[in-house]
Amino acid sequence: MAWGESSVLEHITPLRERLRSYLALTKPRVVLLAAFCALIGMLLATDRWVGWPLVLGAIGGISLLAAAGFVLNCLIEREIDARMARTRWRPSVRGEVNNQQAVGFALALGLAGALLLWQWVNVLTMWLTIATFVGYAIVYTIWLKPATPQNIVIGGASGAMPPVLGWAAVTNEVTAPAWILFLIIFVWTPPHFWALALYRLEDYRRSGLPMLPVTHGPRFTRLNILLYSVLLAHERGLVSCGEHHAQCLVCFSCLAPLSGIQRCACKAIVPLLDLVPCLSFCRAADRSLFAIALVAWRTLNARSCAFHPGWLAFRAGSGAFHAGCGAEEAKAA
Repeated sequence: MAWGESSVLEHITPLRERLRSYLALTKPRVVLLAAFCALIGMLLATDRWVGWPLVLGAIGGISLLAAAGFVLNCLIEREIDARMARTRWRPSVRGEVNNQQAVGFALALGLAGALLLWQWVNVLTMWLTIATFVGYAIVYTIWLKPATPQNIVIGGASGAMPPVLGWAAVTNEVTAPAWILFLIIFVWTPPHFWALALYRLEDYRRSGLPMLPVTHGPRFTRLNILLYSVLLAHERGLVSCGEHHAQCLVCFSCLAPLSGIQRCACKAIVPLLDLVPCLSFCRAADRSLFAIALVAWRTLNARSCAFHPGWLAFRAGSGAFHAGCGAEEAKAA
């Protein structure tokens, strides 16, 4: 009996390690964030509950296609990852998952995600999610990232799409409020990433990628971080939050004409910017650039649309993500 149990464990342990390697390729914490942003888009697209089948189908399909994109990203960048301390632990670098296995895994995830969106959600969401997948895995990873220091600015469009996908899943259309959610995340992405690039400057030098701190230096990068942060915290973006009569800090002054659920949509997505504190591992000179934005976000937290379901859901989940993001960066360091 003891010998039989030992034999079973010998087979289970390698299988568990293999599954863990495949899971690591999907960047699960980032997939979780994308899924959560999509859920926020769904909650803000309507005043009523849309039902669990639609929610699970949309979140599942979007997550699977996002995971497929991350697997291909790890595969394409395996040689670059091998030169960076932050990423050299990835299974694609260590040979735990070979090229053929990674491609097959990505295709399986992508096909399953597309079929799930087609059958349970709608065709518009399926095609938008596929376009996001292509934008990240091909346009950004293969073309933009090694070609220009503005890679994260242009490529950030893919990362800003999840709320739009969630919105489309519920309404079967993409209207102005959905694109406002997109724009807020789109403007938030570069300063977030550049702070990480400053912290990992030597890593990116070794990688050969034309990241802004490498091509233009830390001082110019910090200036860009400051400008983007000021844009995000622009005081003229204070608008009324519809029926709750609270004040909502949003990024663009042109949002003032919006009302009702549209303003609530703009408001509830702004807590995504709370993810900035996960950059607290950066040295003080870089962290200080976020002071204005952080004060604004904390003010927003205290004066928010506290009863909006999208806001409540995001506040519940963002704290958990902060902890996971911080743990991941500490491990990489």
